[in-house]
Amino acid sequence: DLKMIRILQAVHPGVLIDNEIVEPNPQHVAAYKELVNQAPDLQNVSFIWHQLTSSEYEQQMKEKGAHKKFDFIHMIQMLYRVEDIPNTIKFFHSCLDHHGKLLIIILSDSSGWASLWKKYRHCLPSTDSGHYITSNGITDVLKRLGVEYQVYEFPSGWDITECFIEGDPVGGLMMDFLTGTKNFLDTAPLGLRRQLQEALCQPECSSRKDGRIIFSNNLSMIVVES
Repeated sequence: DLKMIRILQAVHPGVLIDNEIVEPNPQHVAAYKELVNQAPDLQNVSFIWHQLTSSEYEQQMKEKGAHKKFDFIHMIQMLYRVEDIPNTIKFFHSCLDHHGKLLIIILSDSSGWASLWKKYRHCLPSTDSGHYITSNGITDVLKRLGVEYQVYEFPSGWDITECFIEGDPVGGLMMDFLTGTKNFLDTAPLGLRRQLQEALCQPECSSRKDGRIIFSNNLSMIVVES
C-alpha cells in the first residue's frame, strides 16, 4: 500500500490522499500502522483503519447508509477467502467514483497453482479451505456484471527445490504454504506426500532451471473500469 501511495504522490505531488484500509487480521493492521508511523513522507495522507472482513465492511457501510466513492480500490490476492466473490466485486465496483479503477490481482490460469487446484486437487489435504479461483473465474464474473476490464499477465516463478530435500526446514514451510496445512510433511500420509511432490514436478506446474525446480507463480492483474 505504501509503495502505491508513494507512486501516486510522485505523479500527483501535493494532492491529499485519503486511504481506507479493510483488513481483518489485527497483526497486519498493527504492522501497517507501524510502517506509517515510521514514514516521514506521508504528511498529505490520511488513514482510516477498518479491522473488518470485506463482507463486514460492506454490511457496516450499508447499515450506515454511507456510500463513499473512491478513485482507486485494490483487491490483491484476497478473493480466495471472501464468502461471496461476485457480490464482493459488485459492491466494491459500486464504490468507484467516475473514472475510478478497481485493481484485482489473482493467480493466473497459466500458473502452477491452477493446475494443482484443477488437475491435482486429490494430492492436497482436505483440511485446506477457501476458493480455488484463478483469473478466468474472475473475468467470468466481470463479464456477467457487464463491466469493462483489461488483463495484464505478470510472469512469476518460485524456487521450491527445498520441498524435495528430506528434512529441510524451509522445504517444510513451503509445503505448508502450498497445502494450507501446518506441519504437512509431519502429518500427511506418506502416499499423499509422494503424490503431491510428483504433481509439483509436472511441466504444467513447474520448470527446471540450473538444476532447480521453479514453480509457476504467474499472476493476472485485472484493471476494472468504473
